[in-house]
Amino acid sequence: MIDRSATPLVEMRDVSVSFGGIKAVDHVTIDLYPGEVVGLLGHNGAGKSTLIKCLSGAYRMDAGEILIDGTRVDIQNPRDARAYNIETIYQTLALADNLDAASNLFLGRELVTPMGFVDDARMEAETRRIMGRLNPNFQKFKDPVKALSGGQRQSVAIARAVYFDARILIMDEPTAALGPQETQMVAELIEQLKAQGIGIFLIEHDVHSVMNLCDRASVMKNGQLVGTVDVDAVSDEDILSMIILGKTPDTAAT
Repeated sequence: MIDRSATPLVEMRDVSVSFGGIKAVDHVTIDLYPGEVVGLLGHNGAGKSTLIKCLSGAYRMDAGEILIDGTRVDIQNPRDARAYNIETIYQTLALADNLDAASNLFLGRELVTPMGFVDDARMEAETRRIMGRLNPNFQKFKDPVKALSGGQRQSVAIARAVYFDARILIMDEPTAALGPQETQMVAELIEQLKAQGIGIFLIEHDVHSVMNLCDRASVMKNGQLVGTVDVDAVSDEDILSMIILGKTPDTAAT
C-alpha cells in the first residue's frame, strides 16, 4: 500500500511555463509517492510533456517550485536532475543501436580499469547482474541492441536507470508499439520498480495502459490540470471524459 500520509517523493507546486507568451503549463500542482505510478494524460499540446521536462531538467519553469522528499530543489539541467536520482526513459529510448546491452547501460558512464582502459568484462558482469534481477529471461548480452525486441530494448533502458540509483523515473509511453507479451513484460518490470520504492511518472496517451499500470492519473488540458484521480475509483470513460471535456468525474454530469 502507498502511504500518502508520508512526505511525497516529488511535489511540483504551482508550476507555470510559457513559450512566446503562450502558457504551455498554467499553475499545475502534482505529486508522487514512493512505490507509486502516476499517469500523465492529455491530448498533444496539453502540457504534460512540458511539465515533466521541468522535472527532468530539459526545461526551466517560469514560476512554481519542485520539492524532493519535502525539500525545495533547483533543477536547471539534466545533470541537476540526475543528482537527485531522477532518470528519464524517453520513447526513443536513447539507445545506441550498434552497441550491446552493457555498452548501452554504461554509455557515457563507462567503468574503467586502474590503468584507465574501458573495463568491458566488469561492465558485462554488472549488466548480467542487474538484468538477472529485472528480466531473468534476457540472454542477448553480446547482440547489438538493434537486434533486440521492443520489450528487451525497454528492459535495457530501465536497467540503466535502476543501475544508476534512480528513485524517480520518468517513462514516456513505455508500451507504445509493443505487442501484448512485451507489454506484459514491461508491466512486470514496473511492478518490480514499485516494490523497490521507486516512484514513476508515466506520460501516456493510452487510457488502457494507465488503467493497467498506474495508481493515480493526472489529466491535463490546455496547459491546466483537470484533476488527479485514483485509477481504482474511476472507469476508462471517466478518464476519457477528463481528457476530452476537461471535467473530473464528480462534475462531468453537471
